[in-house]
Amino acid sequence: MSLLLSACTNLGYYVHVTHGEGELLLHRRAIDKVLHDPATPPALAARLELSQRARRFASQALGLPDNRSYTYYVDLHRPFVVWNVFATPRFSVQAVPHCFPFAGCVAYRGWFSEARADADAARQRARGDDVYVGGVPAYSTLGWFADPILSSMLRWDNDELASTIFHELAHQLIYAKGDTAFNESFATFVQREGLREWRASRGLPPTDGKAQAMDEGFTRLVLDLRDRLKKLYASGEDVEAMEAGKQREIAAFRQRYAAWREAHWPGDHRYDAWVAKPINNARLLPFGLYDQWTPAFAELFRQSDRKWPAFYGRVRALAHESKAQRDETLQAMVAAVPTG
Repeated sequence: MSLLLSACTNLGYYVHVTHGEGELLLHRRAIDKVLHDPATPPALAARLELSQRARRFASQALGLPDNRSYTYYVDLHRPFVVWNVFATPRFSVQAVPHCFPFAGCVAYRGWFSEARADADAARQRARGDDVYVGGVPAYSTLGWFADPILSSMLRWDNDELASTIFHELAHQLIYAKGDTAFNESFATFVQREGLREWRASRGLPPTDGKAQAMDEGFTRLVLDLRDRLKKLYASGEDVEAMEAGKQREIAAFRQRYAAWREAHWPGDHRYDAWVAKPINNARLLPFGLYDQWTPAFAELFRQSDRKWPAFYGRVRALAHESKAQRDETLQAMVAAVPTG
């Protein structure tokens, strides 16, 4: 999931994004028409029909926007819709920010073309930055356009497809300019709670939680590495010592990961490929953005008697506060989470 930005001070980038969004709008087809087209493969029709049931549930049961988003389909003929480029200075875990009129400042820049993303990454590497390029299967235009179901989204299982629709519609409902952690944590909470309610409405049991638990554990490991690097970079060491320390921390992280996996998830190697690839500051940036405040939103939902309108009202009020006030309130919410 990603927010594609609709404007930029760089004219070339603005033209690229406008063209890319225009291509999606040009090639989208109403899902109702796709479902009634005899040439539509049955497997595709089944996935799209399920997406429309989830789309209706999102508005009718979860109180999410009732608009034309996710009522169209686009076959991308490529694995991702957007490639995001993240960058940090060589000795910093803070992102090189990109600021836009409508979305505020975010930690990445998205490209509809993998080649253009790679070229952007090469330019930033040439400046000495750490860079990471990641493919994105879905994004939100925050309601500026009717976001479609994309072929890249259909590689997910049914739960992931439905819950991603909930996540992206949550972005359309409430968005705090320039506060990625707030926005993504809110949408992730809606995604998870929405999925729980969606499964219950269909007579399905709750998910076993293994994947989420393992993901949270791996995220903690990565965030620990990021904290260690942050302390190293603040130490005032010279460049050679800093680089050596950076590589030692990354090597130690790989050892901690192997021990954690064998202790808690023996035989499950789903994160091995990520750990084996080259690690730099920029590859660490996406971690923690999606769930930093999810416990706070869970507590806020509980305090709202699990009623979506009341919950959204309180979240909307938070979105209008300053970031400092918002973070203080969210931290208090985390502290209020019952233990035991």
